[in-house]
Parts: sequence; C-alpha cells; structure tokens
Amino acid sequence: MTPRPAIAAAVSVAALALAPLPARAEAVLARYDVRAGGLNVMRVEALFDLSGPRYRVQTRARPVGVGAAFAGGGEQVSVTEGSWRGPDPLPRRHSSEGEWRGGRRALHLDYAPPPGGAPLLRVLEPPLEPEREPVPEALKRNTVDVLSAMAKLLRAVAQTGRCDGEAPVYDGRRRSDFRAWTEGLDELPRGKGAFAGPALRCAFSGRLVAGRHAAQERDGPERPPVVAWVARPLPGRAAVPVLIEVPTPWFGTVRAVLASAEPVGGS
Repeated sequence: MTPRPAIAAAVSVAALALAPLPARAEAVLARYDVRAGGLNVMRVEALFDLSGPRYRVQTRARPVGVGAAFAGGGEQVSVTEGSWRGPDPLPRRHSSEGEWRGGRRALHLDYAPPPGGAPLLRVLEPPLEPEREPVPEALKRNTVDVLSAMAKLLRAVAQTGRCDGEAPVYDGRRRSDFRAWTEGLDELPRGKGAFAGPALRCAFSGRLVAGRHAAQERDGPERPPVVAWVARPLPGRAAVPVLIEVPTPWFGTVRAVLASAEPVGGS
C-alpha cells in the first residue's frame, strides 16, 4: 500500500516537521497510558535511544485497574541493543522477562555477526507448545526482534519524514513479515494526551510466515493494521509514537496515549 496522491502535500509538511536533527539527539523516555473500552488497563514506559551508531530500546509494561485484575498483576521488561548498517538495525541481543497471569514469561535471543546469521534462542518460557509448528532455521536468518523493527520505523521517520519499510521478525515462536507505510499527517487535538500538534500517521501490519499454532485458522481474515502517530514531543529530540491504536477482536480498539516524555542521557 502506498500513500494516496491527495495526501502528498501533507506528507511533505510532515517531512519538514520531522527533518533530520543537526546533531545526535538524546534518548527519550516516554510513558503511555493504555486504554481499552475507555478504561486504563496498562502503563508502559519506553526508552528510545536511536540516533547514534548504536541503538537501545527498552519497554516496561504493567497492568493497572481492570487490566491488573484480568492479568493477575505482573510486569514485563523487554530490552534490545544493536547497531546500524545504513537504515537497517543489526540487533546484538534481545531479552524479555516478567510475570503475566501468574506465570513466568522469558525470551533471550543472541544474534551472530552479519551477514546471514540466525539468532540463537537461549531462553523461551513457557517452552514452545507441541501444537505449534516450529520455525525452520532458514527462516530465522537475517531476522530482527520486534523492538528492532520499531527502531527501524522510528529512525526512518526521523531521517526521511516517512515510515515506509519492511522487517522480517522472529520472536522465538513465530516468524512474521512486518510492513509499514505512510498514511498522512494529522493534527492531534489538545486534551487527548501529553502531545498536541502535527503527527505523521503510520500504519503497519504483520503477515505470519511460520510458527502457526494448531488452533489458528490457516486462511483467517486479514486483521486491520495497527496505526501509530509519530512526532517529536520534545523539540530537537527523537521522534517517538505519541498515539497508537491497535484493533482487537475482543476489546475493540486499544489505544496507547502518550502521558509524558523526558530527555535522558544517550548511551
């Protein structure tokens, strides 16, 4: 999918608003309120450090309110570190650890030096289910983790004012092809979060390639794309998501709204 000609002018404005920074931008620590059905169900902190020769993304998520009652408390912390080869992320390691619904969840991936390496799966808890098809080794090669895919999208926005791109993602259980495209520029109103003003509207979707669970329909209906609005809540700092909308079949559209953002020292 490509942007319609009618929005080309708006996208050009976005490119100016998100023009490359003249010097290294400090990392940004963003905090989000996640809402479903109008209720706060989760709080997420995300550290984005993307503009140097190396990158780091760290997220911390914990359920609140009815989300805590449903999930039984818990917290999940995910961290990715890597470097850049042109516009492409080269992850070095990815980890995710926490407790969700009373059970431990953990994932550790180490990445061999490029080119062509497959990540080494060191930890996966709970273990791979017997009813899930394994991902062939050949399909693991040249993949990235989901946080590195997000880093690629945000770096593209910061450098080009657009969010078009693709990333092959392996998460220890599934292998998917992620694709992002530019939809336009929106003016986000005041009172809907910590950011108000022009934001680039990016859509992205994932197509499952391998790692299907036996309970999944092989040719089920295509899910609507996730939409993220990206902007610079701190002038002269990195571009980050300021609003994310995730369509779900159970809770309608789940929204992550930027609650605050602050600069932190780069790594």
